[in-house]
Amino acid sequence: MTQQVPSTEPELAGVRNFRDVGGLPTVDGRRVRPGVLFRSGHLAHATEQDAEFLSSLGLHTIFDFRNAADQKLEGPDVELPGVRNVNLPLTDPAHGAEFWTMVREGDTEQLRGLLGDGKAAARMVNSYRTIVKERTGEHSRVLHSIAEDSVPALMHCAAGKDRAGISIAVTLLAVGVERDAILVDYLESNAKHRRYKVRRSGGGESAYSPEVTELLSPLFDARAEYLTAAFESIEETWGDVDTYLEQGLRVAPETRERLRGRLLD
Repeated sequence: MTQQVPSTEPELAGVRNFRDVGGLPTVDGRRVRPGVLFRSGHLAHATEQDAEFLSSLGLHTIFDFRNAADQKLEGPDVELPGVRNVNLPLTDPAHGAEFWTMVREGDTEQLRGLLGDGKAAARMVNSYRTIVKERTGEHSRVLHSIAEDSVPALMHCAAGKDRAGISIAVTLLAVGVERDAILVDYLESNAKHRRYKVRRSGGGESAYSPEVTELLSPLFDARAEYLTAAFESIEETWGDVDTYLEQGLRVAPETRERLRGRLLD
């Protein structure tokens, strides 16, 4: 499987799952240019030092894929001077509200019924498929914005794994990055220092017992089957990536060329 070019990664205290996707190879032998496309978890808890680092990247646009409920829970992003912030929720505030309340507050028996027997992983697969099929307008806007003037760009959601992961994958597909390389980058979200810290009510041992941790893990893992489900959904719905981009996202060939010019060496 293709490996990402090694890079020096900053130590950010309040921003998880940050990375530059520069170096990823395309099918025609080019590579994503370092310093033009970044991904991370939310920026709401960025420290002053984190903000200084992010400001040093020369960002043009931050794409925030969180919904209003996410922003209420975590807070708004730290403002970076001169950077345009674009909020494009990829899930509705009411979507899964009861589910996520149960994840944070439910007891072990409730979680077992909600997440056990493969239910958690099945929910994630369905979510990836749904975002690809139903959020074409948002992904179209992202690609057109990048083609026009929006780089360097940072894409994030709450954990930087699912909604941002799909959006990064769509962007990389549009410029011809190898699918295996996209998957390798996606799976980087599993590194211990990158993972989202789920907050469970009650600080007792039962809140994070081994069984609870195991039940929750499919929700907070980056699993190949999730992103593969998104790719399969593209092919099942549109036939192939080119048709998805042209008909699903209304991204013309000339726009893809501008994208390649913005993002590739």
